[in-house]
Amino acid sequence: MRKTSAVLATLSLAVLALTGCSSAPTFAGAVCDRSAASTPSVAESVTVEGDLGDAPDVTVYSPVNAKKTSFADVIEGDGRTLTTTSQPMVLDVAFYGGESGDKLYESEFNGDASRVHSIAYWAERSAGLETVLECATGGSRIVAGLTPEDFGEANVEAFGLAKDENVVAVIDVQDVYLAHAEGASQFNDARGLPTVVRAPDGTPGVIIPDSAAPKKAVTQTLIQGDGEKVEKDSTIVTNIMALGWDDKTVTSSSWGAEPNIGPAAKELVGATVGSQLLVVVPEADGNPATAIVVDILGVVPVPEQ
Repeated sequence: MRKTSAVLATLSLAVLALTGCSSAPTFAGAVCDRSAASTPSVAESVTVEGDLGDAPDVTVYSPVNAKKTSFADVIEGDGRTLTTTSQPMVLDVAFYGGESGDKLYESEFNGDASRVHSIAYWAERSAGLETVLECATGGSRIVAGLTPEDFGEANVEAFGLAKDENVVAVIDVQDVYLAHAEGASQFNDARGLPTVVRAPDGTPGVIIPDSAAPKKAVTQTLIQGDGEKVEKDSTIVTNIMALGWDDKTVTSSSWGAEPNIGPAAKELVGATVGSQLLVVVPEADGNPATAIVVDILGVVPVPEQ
């Protein structure tokens, strides 16, 4: 009998049940509507000058008093929408004291597109950013009012803020990458290879057959994306899940965590952004055979000279 974990079985059922989904972007199951969630008045508490991506010149009309998390898109970008807390993105942020108007922190604002993180990464540093960034689009500039709870107790103490002091954030969402592979499903007739199913959020489930692993490396394209082609010197953003062939267990996964960013492996050269590939690495030099599913989420732009 084929051995599959309860997780993989659940994923299979989730895929079969996925019908009639809306084409509109969603976040945590709800259709994105930032205009309904935003608080336009928060933008009136500051003036922000400078181009998107450059360190902003900010004046805070203090004191800023907000009872709950508030935000407004002062520039609404036309890029990809953030639909999950683990979706890769590049952003810069600056924080200002709501009473003093003083700058507390400013990220690099240097155009470095390799600083790829996720909403979850930034929310660990300031919890309110999760609410602020939900459904934001690439190319947006956001002004946010954060409560002390939003900013984080450790941050309030570290910056010497009053316990009830608000913080104003100016956030530039430089770029948003794909959340998962998107494209045309491909037919593969190779037998004896793993089957891949996908949950609604794109998380793969891998069913490995009971037969022996291939003696030679195998690469299959499961989803053909229509994005940029991966070159041999490309730096790419990916989600990866690896499983041991014999024990059929996940040995590593970036799904639900920080995405991978690094040089393209030779197996991925020539593939396109949006694609999902299955790579089977045979047993060699004492290392067991491994099945790897790779979603290619983006190519990091080469810095301008």
